[in-house]
Amino acid sequence: MAVCLGTVASASAQTGERLSLKDAEQRALAGHPSVRAAQEAAQAAAQSVREVRSAYWPTIYGSLTGAAAPDGTRIAAGALNNPSIFDRLAAGVTATQLVTDFGRTHDLVQTQVLRASAQDQDVTLMRAQVMLDVDRAYFDTLRAQAVLRVARQTVDARQLVVDQVSALASSGLKSGLDLSFARVNQSQARLLLVQAQGDVQAAFAALSAAMGSAQQATFALVEEPMVAPAADDAAVLIAQALKDRPDVSAERLADQAAAKFVDAEHALALPTVAAVGVAGVTPLRDTAALNDHYSAAGLNVTVPFFNGGLYSARRAEAAYRAQIADDALRDLENRVARDVTLAWVRSTTARQRMDLTNELVTQASDALELAQSRYNLGLSSIVELTQAQLNETEAEIGQAAARYDYQIRGTELRFQTGALK
Repeated sequence: MAVCLGTVASASAQTGERLSLKDAEQRALAGHPSVRAAQEAAQAAAQSVREVRSAYWPTIYGSLTGAAAPDGTRIAAGALNNPSIFDRLAAGVTATQLVTDFGRTHDLVQTQVLRASAQDQDVTLMRAQVMLDVDRAYFDTLRAQAVLRVARQTVDARQLVVDQVSALASSGLKSGLDLSFARVNQSQARLLLVQAQGDVQAAFAALSAAMGSAQQATFALVEEPMVAPAADDAAVLIAQALKDRPDVSAERLADQAAAKFVDAEHALALPTVAAVGVAGVTPLRDTAALNDHYSAAGLNVTVPFFNGGLYSARRAEAAYRAQIADDALRDLENRVARDVTLAWVRSTTARQRMDLTNELVTQASDALELAQSRYNLGLSSIVELTQAQLNETEAEIGQAAARYDYQIRGTELRFQTGALK
C-alpha cells in the first residue's frame, strides 16, 4: 500500500472548515491573549515616555485660600515665613516651568524611548513565538492524520490477508497457525488505528489552543509546500539572527537604555533652574494691607550639596545595572549562536532522514510484494509475510513523521534566525 502525503484531499481526513497554515497563524495573531498582553505592555511603555517628557511643559495649578485671625495675630513658631495673618479670601494660579536641568530630563526621555522600543520588540517576539507554536501544532496534526491514514490502510490490507488465509484454511490449503498469525496482525493494526484516532483528536486540541481558542475544533487542513533546504553554512544564519531576532534587538535597546540612564543619574549632581510665576485676585481682604490683585515671578536655582551619599549611590547603581545589561546582551548573543547552530543541524538531519524514509518505503513496498508472492506460491511461511507487512507499516509511519518533522524543524530554524514574523 502507498501513502499519499502531497494532496489536499488526503490531508483532509477530518471533516471541518478548511484551514491553511497562514489562516491558522492569522487567527492566532488576531486573538491570542499572549499577543494582546504584549501589545498592551508596549502601549503602557509608550505612556512612560509621555510621563518623563511632561517635565518639559509648564505645571499650572490653581489655589483658593481664605484666612481669618484676631487683630494683631502673629505666627510665633512652626514656619519660616511672614508671620502676619491678614483676613482675606483669594484665588489665583501658579505656574512653574523647567528652564534647564543640564540634560537630565533629556537623558531620562531617551532612556524611556529606548525601553519602549525594547517593549515593541517584545511584541514582535511574542508574535513569532505564537506563530511557532501554531506551526508546530499544525504540522503535528498533519502528521497525526497521515499516521491515521496509514493505520486505516493497514487495517484494510490485513483484513484482506485474513480473508484470504481463512478461505485457504477452510479448504485445507493453509494451516490454522497461519490463520492465527493473520488474525494477530489484524488485531495489531486495529490497535494502531485506535491510537492514531486518539492522536488526531489530541493534535486538534493542541492546534486550537495554539490559536488562542479554548474550544477544540476540527479542520480540513491544507498541505503546505516543503520548506527550502537550510543554508550550507550556519555562520550566515547566525549573523542573520544577531541582526533580525527581536529578542536580541530588545536586549540591545535595553543595554542602550541602561547606558543612557547612567548619564541621567550623573546629571543629578548638577543644578536645576526653574521659573515660577503666580497671579490672582483678592476680592475679600484687609484693604489697608492687601491689594485687590497680586502677581509675582521668580527664578529658582536648586544646587545639591549633600544628601548623605544618595546621588552617588544612585549613580553607582545605574553603572552596575548598565554593566549587567551589557553582560546580558553578550550572553544572549552566545545563546543565539548556539540555538541557531542546533536548529540548523536538526533541520539538515531532518532533511536527510526524510530522503532516507522515502527510500525505505519504496524498499519495504517491494519486499512486501515479494513476500506476498512467495506466500501465495507456498514458498514461505506466514511469519515472513507478516514481518514484511510490519516493515512496510513502520516505514510509512516513519515517512509521515520525517516529512512533518522536517517542516517543523524548518519553522524552528526560521524562528531562531528571526525570519518568522
